[in-house]
Amino acid sequence: MPPSAKIALTAVFAVLVLLPAQCALGANAASAHGAAHETVDQLLARMTLEEKVAQISILGAADPGLEQAVRAGLGGTNGVLPGRDVARYTARMQALAAQSRLKIPLWFMGDVAHGFRTIYPVPLAMAATWDPALVTRVHRAAAREATASGVDWTFSPMVDISRDPRWGRVVEGAGEDPYLGAVMAVAQLHGFQGEDLAAPDAMLATAKHFAGYGAVLGGRDYNAVGIPTREFEGVYLPPFKALADAGIGSFMAAFNTLDGVPATSDRALLTGILRERWRFPGLVVSDFDAVPELQTHGVAASPADAAALALHAGIDVDLHSGTYQRELPALVRSGRVPMSALDAAVRRVLEAKARLGLLDGRTGPGRTRDNRDGPPSTAHRALAREAARRSMVLLKNTDDLLPLRVEQRIAVIGPLATARRDLLGPMPAQGQAEEAVSILQGVREATGGRGAVSYTQGVAVDGGDTSEIPAAVQAARAADVALLVLGEDVDMIGEGHSRARIDLPGHQLALAKAIVASGTPVVVVLVSGRPMTIPWLADHADAILDAWLPGTEGGHATADLLFGVDGANPSGRLPMTFPRAVGQIPIDYAHLSTGRPLDTGDQYWSHYIDVPNTPLYPFGFGLSYSAFAYGPVQLDQATLPAHGHLQVRVRVTNQGRRAGTETVQLYVHDEVASVSPPVRLLKGFTQVWLEPGQWQEVRFTLRATDLAFYRRDGTLGTEPGAFQVFVGHDASTANAARFVLAGDAPTEAGNPPPAPAAAGSARDEHQ
Repeated sequence: MPPSAKIALTAVFAVLVLLPAQCALGANAASAHGAAHETVDQLLARMTLEEKVAQISILGAADPGLEQAVRAGLGGTNGVLPGRDVARYTARMQALAAQSRLKIPLWFMGDVAHGFRTIYPVPLAMAATWDPALVTRVHRAAAREATASGVDWTFSPMVDISRDPRWGRVVEGAGEDPYLGAVMAVAQLHGFQGEDLAAPDAMLATAKHFAGYGAVLGGRDYNAVGIPTREFEGVYLPPFKALADAGIGSFMAAFNTLDGVPATSDRALLTGILRERWRFPGLVVSDFDAVPELQTHGVAASPADAAALALHAGIDVDLHSGTYQRELPALVRSGRVPMSALDAAVRRVLEAKARLGLLDGRTGPGRTRDNRDGPPSTAHRALAREAARRSMVLLKNTDDLLPLRVEQRIAVIGPLATARRDLLGPMPAQGQAEEAVSILQGVREATGGRGAVSYTQGVAVDGGDTSEIPAAVQAARAADVALLVLGEDVDMIGEGHSRARIDLPGHQLALAKAIVASGTPVVVVLVSGRPMTIPWLADHADAILDAWLPGTEGGHATADLLFGVDGANPSGRLPMTFPRAVGQIPIDYAHLSTGRPLDTGDQYWSHYIDVPNTPLYPFGFGLSYSAFAYGPVQLDQATLPAHGHLQVRVRVTNQGRRAGTETVQLYVHDEVASVSPPVRLLKGFTQVWLEPGQWQEVRFTLRATDLAFYRRDGTLGTEPGAFQVFVGHDASTANAARFVLAGDAPTEAGNPPPAPAAAGSARDEHQ
C-alpha cells in the first residue's frame, strides 16, 4: 500500500459486509459449519447483484458517499487515522450498517504488523530472536488489543524472502532464509488466529505478498521480478506453503510482475498454485489499488478489463480502488463475467467471517477487554521489553567492553538517542510516540543517578550541519565511554523507502570518526530496519549493538543489555546477511559454489578486486556476554535410509562467566546433485540456556525428506549421495560430519518442519 494511503504511516483499517448478526452458530462445530454454509446460501439467494459486489469491495473512508453506502449495505471503509478512537469509530459504523436492508454487520481489517497500541520490535527484529514461541506470544498480545477495538483481520504476516537489504520492506519480513521464514510465519499465524478463530480475541491473518515480491529488481518497491522457476519454488514459495498448510485465512497478491505477468492477474499463481495445487480454501485480497494498476502494467486496456482479469485470476476482494464495485455489475449482466465466479468470491468472504465467529453476533469493539484504544498494559509493556531484549544482536564487543558499569561517566551522542517515533518503525498501528521509551531515557533510568550521563546530538540523521561535532567530541573526552546512537529514521525504512545506499545517512559517519579519534572507548547502538553497510564502524568501534526498531520499550531494553541489568545477555542472531558493500547485493549464505569458487592464484576466480567475497556479518551471527564452545558433530549412523532418519548430536558448553542463551543452528550441504546445490541450507535450530561451566548435548533428528529439492526434471524429491551436516553458531561454521543418503525419497511440496526442540539436559562441564 502506498504511503499516501497510510496517513502518517499508520495502520490501514477497512470494513467489509458481513453476515446477519442474528444468525447464531450451533454449539457443535460440525453443525455450526453446516449452519454457516446454509446461511451463506440463503443470503446469496436474497442479495442483489450490487450487494454481492459490495461484499468483495472495500471503499475508502474519504469516499463522500460512504455513510449512505453503508446504510444501503453497499459500502466498506478504511483509514482509521492517528488519534482516532478506533473502538468508537467501529461502533458508529456498525450502527450505520444496522440500518441497511439486510442489517448486515461490517468487519474491520488493517496492518497490525508488530503491535496495535503496544508496539513490539518490527518483524525483521522478531525474526532475530530465533524464538517462535516468543513470536507467537507477541502476536497473541497484538491480536487481543486489536480485537478489543473491533479489528478482525490483519494484513500480516509478510513472508517475502529477500536477499536485498536495499528494499525498504525487508523490515516487515523474516529475512533471507525460507526455513527460518516459514517457522516465523507460522509462529505469527498462531499468535493472530490462536487455536480457534471464533474466539473473541482471534483475528484473521493474511499471507503477503504472493509471490516473489522480495526479489524486486534493484531492491526498488513495486519493481519487476525475475526469478528462475527452481529458485521460485524452492526459496520464495515455502513460507507461503507453510501458512497455507497451517490454516491461514487469507492471502494478499503481490504488486510485482513475475515473468512479465502482474500477480494481480496471474491465474497460474493465484488459482493454479494456491487453490488447485495447495488446495487453499480461504480468500485472496488484492494489494492497495492493485486492480486498476493492471492498466498501468499494460495488461488491461480499461477498468472493466482490469476487474475481469483480477476476478478470473482469483482475486476475491478489491482493496480500496472501487474498481470491482464500479465495473463488475455490468460485466456480470453482459455475461463477460459469470455470476458463478462472483458468487464464489462472495462465498469465500462470507465463510471467512463465519470462521471468525462473527455469525453469532460478536461484532464490533469489545469482543475482548484488553485496553480498548487505551495505553499499553503493564503486562504488554513487559512483553515488549522482553521481545526487544531478545531481538537485539551484539555484533562486536572488543575486550568485553560491554556490559557497562552504571557508575561510569557516559556521553550519549547521536541523532537517534532521543528518538521515540522512529523506534516504533513503519506501520505502528495505534502506537503513540509519547508512550515510547527513548534510548537516552532508558540509559538514564538504568544508571539511576549513580553515574553521570550527558547528551549531545552531534548531527542530524540526514542533515548537513556539522557544527555540533566539536561539542560531541568534547563530551566524549570528558566521559569514560561514548555511546553513539546512529542509524536510520522511520522515513528511510519500509514501503516506498528503498535506498540505493545503505550506509549511515548524512554526516553520521563523520561524527563517528570524530568520536573514535577522541580516544574514548566507543559503543555504537545501531537503529535500523535493514542490514547496513558499516565496515568502518566494524573496524573501529569497540562495541556494536544492533537494536533494530525495538518498539515501545526499546529504550529500556537497550539499557538492559548495555548494563547487563538482572543478568540480561544479548541472544539475538542475524536473520539477514550484512554486506560489506552495496556491490555485493544480492547476498545470502545459501549461494551456489560456481565453477571457480576459490582463489586460484590469479584473477580467474569468482571474486571482487576491491572487497572480499565474505559478508561483514554472516547469517545467524550474534555475540553474547557468554562464550559458547562446540564439540564435534556426531551421527548415530553413517547412512541415512531413504525413508528413515538419523540423529545429529553436538555438545555445547558455556565457557564464559555469565549465563546465557545459545542458538544452535544446523545446516546441510549436498555434495553432488543433478543441479548445482547451495553451499549449505538451514534445516533446524534450537536454543539452549546454560549457566557458566554447564554443557548440554543438543540432538537433532534429520530425515531424508529434509534433503528434498527441485531436481533437474522439475520434481521435488531427494537424490542418493554424500552430504555434509554442519552444526554451530552461524552459517559460516566449519563444524561438520559426513553421511550418505541411500536411495531416492520423492515427496510433495510441503512446509519445513518446526524448529526441533533441544534434547538432553544441562550438565556441569566437569561431568
